[in-house]
Amino acid sequence: MGNDSWDLHAEMIKNSEEFYQQIDLIFSSIFLGNLKIALSSSQLKLPYQTVAIISGALNDAAAKKYDLEGWFPTSSTYRDLVSCSNCIDYQSRKLENQFGHKGEEKVKQYVHLLNSTLTATERTMCCILENYQREDGVEIPEVLRPSMGGTTFIPFQAAPA
Repeated sequence: MGNDSWDLHAEMIKNSEEFYQQIDLIFSSIFLGNLKIALSSSQLKLPYQTVAIISGALNDAAAKKYDLEGWFPTSSTYRDLVSCSNCIDYQSRKLENQFGHKGEEKVKQYVHLLNSTLTATERTMCCILENYQREDGVEIPEVLRPSMGGTTFIPFQAAPA
């Protein structure tokens, strides 16, 4: 059972990468007006990188952690959009979350716990805005245009005097 958590952890980061590469997903928590938006990450074309976090930077709970970082051009840096951690049995020992067999064998083991954010919604929206910002406004990514009534560009407006 213990090795299964490593396989599932690798699958979590793979799912997060696919989210930003290929798969069409629905962000149920993103609204523009009252409209839910279906985002196709391959059509969004957000630059990102996947980073394995070094052991010295991990907290006590995580045995291994990957971050998926999106490019933020205004600060010329990558920032976290996704974190995937394998906490193995650290948390389950404190919580006494066990599984086992009843009867004579009575072998109990602690479950392995995984933690992942598929995406940090607000940061992803900021990443979209920064990557599509132009000198005079924000270009609407093609995949979002149907949800924006066909709008292709939102110009900046001067503050009232």
